[in-house]
Amino acid sequence: MFEAPTIGIIGGSGWLGRSIALAMLDKAFVQPDALVLSNRSASHPFADSRWSQVPVTHDNQALVRRCEVVILSVRPEQFADLQICAENRLVISLMAGVPLEDVARRTGSRQVIRAMPNAAAEIGKSYTPWLVTPQVTDQQKTFALRLFETFGSADQVFSESHLNYLTALVGTGPAYPALLARTLFEHAVNSGLPPDVARRAAHAVVVDASQLIGNGHSVDELLQALISYRGVTAAGLEAMIAGGFDTTIKAGLEAATSAASSMNPFARSADTIEGPMTR
Repeated sequence: MFEAPTIGIIGGSGWLGRSIALAMLDKAFVQPDALVLSNRSASHPFADSRWSQVPVTHDNQALVRRCEVVILSVRPEQFADLQICAENRLVISLMAGVPLEDVARRTGSRQVIRAMPNAAAEIGKSYTPWLVTPQVTDQQKTFALRLFETFGSADQVFSESHLNYLTALVGTGPAYPALLARTLFEHAVNSGLPPDVARRAAHAVVVDASQLIGNGHSVDELLQALISYRGVTAAGLEAMIAGGFDTTIKAGLEAATSAASSMNPFARSADTIEGPMTR
């Protein structure tokens, strides 16, 4: 069944759902007629005529009936109003903070995967942690990993708490680098640089120079090498650290993790996938 299943994306015209759909199509992971999208208006989300064969509907249950795999790409508060029966389907939830047990209970599927891609899926650079119920088969896990790798890289994790933490760390996508870029930009402008120059300089630091990380250079190696010169970079790094840079970042991650753990609209939580899910 999972050699070439029909895949449905509920919320397929949203930013994330649309990005994942396009990645699967561009990589030929799924054929256009084996992908079904649903949205409120049933309007087609793709301008590219190559994908005009992709069916679009506003009837979520009709999508479920046509598909072996159902991807839920909706906001958690929207899921509270979503009424589908997806028994005997593989359900992949992309919703932050909604535990596996609640997805299973509300969809009728015991084969559920929680995954947390981010906005970098749009450029094929998402990092996607994922978690499964015990009923998900090895074949389905292999399929899911291949699907996630169409828009980046992925790791399986084994507890809800780990997935919630990674939601805070990587589910935020470009938000943390964007905040750093804005701070660098604002300081440069306040120091008298023309805005265009300041913007390009901040971009060069956050986007371009950061590509050295992982390209033959570990984080620790880079920091140690730059600090050891005892020059301009060392002065900047040491002042940032002394000013509480590390503490501020960690506080932000703690707050984001707390939010990810408490945003479930059904007010349920689970640290692991033990208990009712093993029935």
